[in-house]
Amino acid sequence: MPDRRGQWWNVGVLFRQLEYFVALARERHFARAAAACYVSQPALSEAIRKLEHELNVPLIRRGHAFEGLTPEGERLVLWARRILADHDAFKQEATALQSGLTGQLRLGAIPAASTTAAQLIDPFCAAHPLARVSLVTSLRSAQVTDLVRRFELDAGIIYLEGQDIEGLAITPLYAERQVLVAAPGLLTGHDGSISWPEVFELPLCLLNQGMRGRQVLDEALSGHGLAVRPQLETDSVAALYAQVGTGRWASIVPYPWIRTMRPPAGTRVRTLHDPDVRSHVVLATVAAEPGSVLVRALTETARRLRLAELFAQDEAGDPDHQANPHEV
Repeated sequence: MPDRRGQWWNVGVLFRQLEYFVALARERHFARAAAACYVSQPALSEAIRKLEHELNVPLIRRGHAFEGLTPEGERLVLWARRILADHDAFKQEATALQSGLTGQLRLGAIPAASTTAAQLIDPFCAAHPLARVSLVTSLRSAQVTDLVRRFELDAGIIYLEGQDIEGLAITPLYAERQVLVAAPGLLTGHDGSISWPEVFELPLCLLNQGMRGRQVLDEALSGHGLAVRPQLETDSVAALYAQVGTGRWASIVPYPWIRTMRPPAGTRVRTLHDPDVRSHVVLATVAAEPGSVLVRALTETARRLRLAELFAQDEAGDPDHQANPHEV
Protein backbone atom coordinates (compact mmCIF):
# COMPACT_ATOMS: atom_id res chain seq x y z
CA MET A 1 0.00 0.00 0.00
CA PRO A 2 1.77 3.21 -1.11
CA ASP A 3 1.61 6.30 1.05
CA ARG A 4 1.91 9.82 -0.37
CA ARG A 5 5.70 9.67 -0.05
CA GLY A 6 5.80 6.72 -2.44
CA GLN A 7 6.75 4.19 0.24
CA TRP A 8 5.11 0.77 0.51
CA TRP A 9 3.64 -0.41 3.79
CA ASN A 10 2.76 -3.98 4.54
CA VAL A 11 -0.89 -3.75 5.60
CA GLY A 12 -0.70 -6.70 7.99
CA VAL A 13 2.41 -5.31 9.68
CA LEU A 14 0.80 -1.88 10.00
CA PHE A 15 -2.27 -3.30 11.77
CA ARG A 16 -0.05 -5.24 14.18
CA GLN A 17 1.94 -2.10 14.94
CA LEU A 18 -1.24 -0.16 15.61
CA GLU A 19 -2.55 -2.99 17.80
CA TYR A 20 0.64 -2.93 19.89
CA PHE A 21 0.54 0.88 20.12
CA VAL A 22 -3.09 0.87 21.32
CA ALA A 23 -2.36 -1.92 23.82
CA LEU A 24 0.56 0.03 25.27
CA ALA A 25 -1.56 3.18 25.56
CA ARG A 26 -4.21 1.15 27.40
CA GLU A 27 -1.95 -0.89 29.70
CA ARG A 28 0.67 1.86 30.24
CA HIS A 29 3.27 -0.85 30.80
CA PHE A 30 5.43 -2.60 28.19
CA ALA A 31 5.28 -6.08 29.74
CA ARG A 32 1.49 -6.00 30.29
CA ALA A 33 0.90 -4.70 26.77
CA ALA A 34 3.09 -7.45 25.31
CA ALA A 35 1.22 -10.08 27.32
CA ALA A 36 -2.13 -8.69 26.13
CA CYS A 37 -0.92 -9.01 22.52
CA TYR A 38 0.67 -12.47 23.07
CA VAL A 39 4.11 -11.31 21.94
CA SER A 40 7.44 -10.76 23.66
CA GLN A 41 8.24 -7.35 25.10
CA PRO A 42 11.19 -6.80 22.72
CA ALA A 43 8.95 -7.60 19.73
CA LEU A 44 6.33 -5.10 20.87
CA SER A 45 8.91 -2.39 21.56
CA GLU A 46 10.58 -2.89 18.19
CA ALA A 47 7.26 -2.79 16.32
CA ILE A 48 6.35 0.52 17.95
CA ARG A 49 9.81 1.93 17.16
CA LYS A 50 9.29 1.01 13.51
CA LEU A 51 5.86 2.67 13.55
CA GLU A 52 7.45 5.86 14.92
CA HIS A 53 10.10 5.70 12.18
CA GLU A 54 7.53 5.18 9.41
CA LEU A 55 5.36 8.04 10.72
CA ASN A 56 8.40 10.18 11.52
CA VAL A 57 6.69 11.10 14.80
CA PRO A 58 7.64 10.18 18.39
CA LEU A 59 4.76 8.31 20.03
CA ILE A 60 6.21 7.10 23.35
CA ARG A 61 8.08 8.89 26.14
CA ARG A 62 10.73 6.42 27.15
CA GLY A 63 12.91 6.15 30.21
CA HIS A 64 13.82 3.10 32.24
CA ALA A 65 10.11 2.23 31.93
CA PHE A 66 7.04 3.48 30.08
CA GLU A 67 6.53 7.16 30.93
CA GLY A 68 3.46 7.87 28.85
CA LEU A 69 2.57 8.96 25.35
CA THR A 70 4.01 12.07 23.72
CA PRO A 71 1.53 14.81 22.77
CA GLU A 72 1.72 13.44 19.23
CA GLY A 73 1.07 9.94 20.53
CA GLU A 74 -1.99 11.10 22.48
CA ARG A 75 -3.50 12.46 19.25
CA LEU A 76 -2.53 9.57 17.01
CA VAL A 77 -3.72 6.82 19.38
CA LEU A 78 -7.27 8.07 18.78
CA TRP A 79 -6.80 7.43 15.06
CA ALA A 80 -5.17 4.07 15.76
CA ARG A 81 -8.19 2.94 17.79
CA ARG A 82 -10.54 4.09 15.05
CA ILE A 83 -8.56 2.37 12.29
CA LEU A 84 -8.55 -0.91 14.22
CA ALA A 85 -12.26 -0.61 14.97
CA ASP A 86 -13.04 0.10 11.31
CA HIS A 87 -10.83 -2.82 10.28
CA ASP A 88 -12.76 -5.18 12.58
CA ALA A 89 -16.08 -3.75 11.37
CA PHE A 90 -15.01 -4.26 7.74
CA LYS A 91 -14.20 -7.93 8.37
CA GLN A 92 -17.45 -8.47 10.29
CA GLU A 93 -19.46 -6.90 7.45
CA ALA A 94 -17.78 -9.15 4.86
CA THR A 95 -18.37 -12.26 6.98
CA ALA A 96 -22.00 -11.29 7.61
CA LEU A 97 -22.63 -11.23 3.85
CA GLN A 98 -21.56 -14.87 3.65
CA SER A 99 -22.60 -16.59 6.87
CA GLY A 100 -24.44 -14.13 9.12
CA LEU A 101 -23.20 -12.06 12.04
CA THR A 102 -20.11 -13.32 13.85
CA GLY A 103 -17.52 -11.79 16.16
CA GLN A 104 -17.63 -10.30 19.64
CA LEU A 105 -19.80 -7.39 20.74
CA ARG A 106 -18.35 -5.53 23.73
CA LEU A 107 -21.18 -4.05 25.79
CA GLY A 108 -20.79 -1.88 28.88
CA ALA A 109 -23.64 -1.20 31.31
CA ILE A 110 -24.13 0.83 34.45
CA PRO A 111 -24.74 -1.38 37.52
CA ALA A 112 -28.40 -0.33 37.67
CA ALA A 113 -28.89 -1.86 34.19
CA SER A 114 -26.85 -5.00 34.83
CA THR A 115 -29.98 -7.16 35.01
CA THR A 116 -32.17 -5.36 32.49
CA ALA A 117 -29.33 -5.74 29.97
CA ALA A 118 -30.53 -9.34 29.68
CA GLN A 119 -33.71 -8.03 28.06
CA LEU A 120 -31.55 -6.72 25.22
CA ILE A 121 -28.85 -9.40 25.03
CA ASP A 122 -31.19 -12.40 24.93
CA PRO A 123 -33.09 -11.48 21.73
CA PHE A 124 -29.87 -10.24 20.12
CA CYS A 125 -28.13 -13.58 20.70
CA ALA A 126 -31.23 -15.51 19.66
CA ALA A 127 -31.32 -13.67 16.34
CA HIS A 128 -27.54 -13.94 15.82
CA PRO A 129 -26.37 -17.26 17.33
CA LEU A 130 -22.83 -16.96 15.93
CA ALA A 131 -22.24 -13.61 17.66
CA ARG A 132 -20.66 -13.42 21.11
CA VAL A 133 -21.29 -10.77 23.77
CA SER A 134 -18.90 -9.55 26.45
CA LEU A 135 -20.80 -7.61 29.15
CA VAL A 136 -19.10 -5.33 31.71
CA THR A 137 -21.37 -3.94 34.45
CA SER A 138 -19.01 -2.19 36.87
CA LEU A 139 -18.78 1.15 35.04
CA ARG A 140 -20.34 4.56 35.50
CA SER A 141 -22.05 6.33 32.62
CA ALA A 142 -19.10 8.67 31.97
CA GLN A 143 -16.70 5.72 31.90
CA VAL A 144 -18.91 3.87 29.44
CA THR A 145 -19.16 6.83 27.05
CA ASP A 146 -15.40 7.36 27.23
CA LEU A 147 -14.70 3.71 26.36
CA VAL A 148 -17.23 3.81 23.50
CA ARG A 149 -15.56 6.91 22.05
CA ARG A 150 -12.18 5.19 22.33
CA PHE A 151 -13.57 2.11 20.55
CA GLU A 152 -12.78 -0.06 23.58
CA LEU A 153 -16.50 -0.79 23.92
CA ASP A 154 -18.88 -1.20 21.01
CA ALA A 155 -21.95 0.04 22.88
CA GLY A 156 -23.01 1.08 26.36
CA ILE A 157 -26.17 1.25 28.47
CA ILE A 158 -26.04 4.51 30.43
CA TYR A 159 -28.07 7.15 32.23
CA LEU A 160 -28.76 9.99 29.79
CA GLU A 161 -29.05 12.80 32.33
CA GLY A 162 -25.87 14.81 32.87
CA GLN A 163 -23.79 12.98 30.26
CA ASP A 164 -21.70 14.39 27.42
CA ILE A 165 -23.08 12.58 24.35
CA GLU A 166 -21.21 14.49 21.65
CA GLY A 167 -20.20 12.12 18.86
CA LEU A 168 -22.52 9.39 20.12
CA ALA A 169 -25.73 7.95 18.70
CA ILE A 170 -28.41 7.55 21.38
CA THR A 171 -31.19 4.95 21.29
CA PRO A 172 -33.77 5.34 24.11
CA LEU A 173 -34.40 2.18 26.13
CA TYR A 174 -36.67 3.04 29.07
CA ALA A 175 -37.37 5.53 31.84
CA GLU A 176 -36.17 4.13 35.16
CA ARG A 177 -38.92 4.82 37.69
CA GLN A 178 -38.23 4.59 41.41
CA VAL A 179 -40.59 2.47 43.52
CA LEU A 180 -40.89 1.58 47.21
CA VAL A 181 -40.41 -2.00 48.46
CA ALA A 182 -41.55 -2.86 51.98
CA ALA A 183 -43.37 -5.41 54.11
CA PRO A 184 -47.17 -4.96 54.35
CA GLY A 185 -46.92 -3.89 58.01
CA LEU A 186 -45.11 -0.70 56.94
CA LEU A 187 -47.68 0.15 54.27
CA THR A 188 -50.90 0.35 56.30
CA GLY A 189 -53.22 2.83 54.64
CA HIS A 190 -51.17 3.05 51.43
CA ASP A 191 -52.85 1.21 48.59
CA GLY A 192 -51.35 1.59 45.13
CA SER A 193 -49.03 4.55 45.65
CA ILE A 194 -47.35 6.65 48.31
CA SER A 195 -45.97 10.20 48.33
CA TRP A 196 -42.33 11.00 48.95
CA PRO A 197 -43.04 12.95 52.17
CA GLU A 198 -44.78 9.81 53.49
CA VAL A 199 -41.81 7.66 52.41
CA PHE A 200 -39.45 9.83 54.41
CA GLU A 201 -41.33 8.84 57.58
CA LEU A 202 -40.52 5.14 57.05
CA PRO A 203 -37.36 3.36 58.31
CA LEU A 204 -35.35 3.42 55.07
CA CYS A 205 -32.50 1.22 53.91
CA LEU A 206 -30.79 2.48 50.72
CA LEU A 207 -27.65 2.02 48.69
CA ASN A 208 -24.87 4.23 50.01
CA GLN A 209 -24.04 7.61 48.53
CA GLY A 210 -20.93 6.30 46.79
CA MET A 211 -23.04 4.22 44.41
CA ARG A 212 -24.36 5.75 41.22
CA GLY A 213 -27.85 4.34 41.70
CA ARG A 214 -28.13 6.30 44.94
CA GLN A 215 -26.61 9.42 43.38
CA VAL A 216 -29.20 9.35 40.59
CA LEU A 217 -31.95 9.22 43.20
CA ASP A 218 -30.44 12.05 45.26
CA GLU A 219 -29.95 14.25 42.18
CA ALA A 220 -33.52 13.70 41.01
CA LEU A 221 -34.96 14.54 44.44
CA SER A 222 -32.75 17.61 44.87
CA GLY A 223 -34.32 19.04 41.71
CA HIS A 224 -37.60 19.08 43.63
CA GLY A 225 -36.08 20.49 46.82
CA LEU A 226 -36.19 17.11 48.59
CA ALA A 227 -33.54 15.01 50.29
CA VAL A 228 -33.67 11.46 51.63
CA ARG A 229 -31.88 10.47 54.87
CA PRO A 230 -31.89 6.70 55.34
CA GLN A 231 -31.20 5.15 58.71
CA LEU A 232 -29.34 2.25 57.12
CA GLU A 233 -27.07 2.23 54.05
CA THR A 234 -25.33 -0.59 52.20
CA ASP A 235 -23.20 -1.12 49.09
CA SER A 236 -24.95 -4.37 48.16
CA VAL A 237 -28.34 -4.95 46.55
CA ALA A 238 -28.41 -8.42 48.14
CA ALA A 239 -27.87 -6.87 51.58
CA LEU A 240 -30.52 -4.26 50.88
CA TYR A 241 -33.08 -6.93 49.97
CA ALA A 242 -32.11 -8.97 53.03
CA GLN A 243 -32.85 -6.00 55.28
CA VAL A 244 -36.21 -5.41 53.60
CA GLY A 245 -36.98 -9.11 54.10
CA THR A 246 -36.82 -8.71 57.89
CA GLY A 247 -39.99 -6.62 57.72
CA ARG A 248 -38.39 -3.71 59.59
CA TRP A 249 -37.05 -1.73 56.63
CA ALA A 250 -38.39 -0.14 53.46
CA SER A 251 -36.27 0.60 50.43
CA ILE A 252 -36.38 2.50 47.13
CA VAL A 253 -35.25 0.73 43.95
CA PRO A 254 -35.68 1.18 40.18
CA TYR A 255 -38.79 -0.60 38.94
CA PRO A 256 -36.91 -2.69 36.30
CA TRP A 257 -35.13 -4.46 39.19
CA ILE A 258 -38.50 -5.80 40.34
CA ARG A 259 -38.87 -7.63 37.04
CA THR A 260 -35.49 -9.35 37.12
CA MET A 261 -34.34 -9.29 40.77
CA ARG A 262 -37.45 -9.99 42.78
CA PRO A 263 -37.45 -8.66 46.37
CA PRO A 264 -38.14 -10.98 49.32
CA ALA A 265 -41.35 -12.99 49.35
CA GLY A 266 -44.26 -11.24 51.00
CA THR A 267 -43.03 -7.71 50.43
CA ARG A 268 -45.05 -5.24 48.40
CA VAL A 269 -44.18 -2.62 45.80
CA ARG A 270 -45.71 0.86 45.79
CA THR A 271 -45.35 3.54 43.14
CA LEU A 272 -44.15 6.93 44.31
CA HIS A 273 -45.65 10.32 43.54
CA ASP A 274 -45.17 13.99 44.39
CA PRO A 275 -42.78 13.92 42.52
CA ASP A 276 -42.61 11.09 39.98
CA VAL A 277 -38.84 10.46 39.90
CA ARG A 278 -37.49 8.94 36.68
CA SER A 279 -34.10 8.65 34.97
CA HIS A 280 -33.71 7.87 31.28
CA VAL A 281 -31.63 4.81 30.36
CA VAL A 282 -30.30 4.72 26.80
CA LEU A 283 -28.02 2.74 24.48
CA ALA A 284 -24.97 4.76 23.38
CA THR A 285 -22.89 3.91 20.30
CA VAL A 286 -20.42 5.78 18.11
CA ALA A 287 -22.30 8.03 15.70
CA ALA A 288 -19.90 7.50 12.76
CA GLU A 289 -21.44 5.74 9.76
CA PRO A 290 -21.74 3.01 8.68
CA GLY A 291 -20.39 1.56 11.93
CA SER A 292 -20.09 -2.05 12.96
CA VAL A 293 -22.67 -4.51 11.64
CA LEU A 294 -22.88 -5.95 15.17
CA VAL A 295 -23.66 -2.53 16.63
CA ARG A 296 -26.28 -1.88 13.98
CA ALA A 297 -27.93 -5.21 14.79
CA LEU A 298 -27.91 -4.46 18.53
CA THR A 299 -29.42 -1.02 17.93
CA GLU A 300 -32.14 -2.51 15.76
CA THR A 301 -32.88 -5.08 18.48
CA ALA A 302 -33.19 -2.27 21.05
CA ARG A 303 -35.61 -0.36 18.83
CA ARG A 304 -37.80 -3.40 18.24
CA LEU A 305 -37.97 -4.33 21.93
CA ARG A 306 -39.64 -1.13 23.12
CA LEU A 307 -38.58 -1.77 26.70
CA ALA A 308 -40.31 1.39 27.91
CA GLU A 309 -43.66 -0.02 26.80
CA LEU A 310 -42.83 -3.44 28.26
CA PHE A 311 -42.04 -2.06 31.72
CA ALA A 312 -45.09 0.22 31.63
CA GLN A 313 -47.31 -2.76 30.84
CA ASP A 314 -45.75 -4.69 33.73
CA GLU A 315 -46.57 -1.90 36.17
CA ALA A 316 -50.11 -1.50 34.86
CA GLY A 317 -50.70 -5.26 34.90
CA ASP A 318 -49.78 -5.72 38.59
CA PRO A 319 -52.43 -3.68 40.46
CA ASP A 320 -51.57 -5.20 43.83
CA HIS A 321 -47.85 -4.50 43.24
CA GLN A 322 -46.71 -7.74 44.82
CA ALA A 323 -42.95 -8.19 44.73
CA ASN A 324 -43.51 -11.69 43.38
CA PRO A 325 -46.62 -11.85 41.20
CA HIS A 326 -46.23 -15.63 40.88
CA GLU A 327 -46.82 -16.14 44.59
CA VAL A 328 -50.24 -17.25 45.74
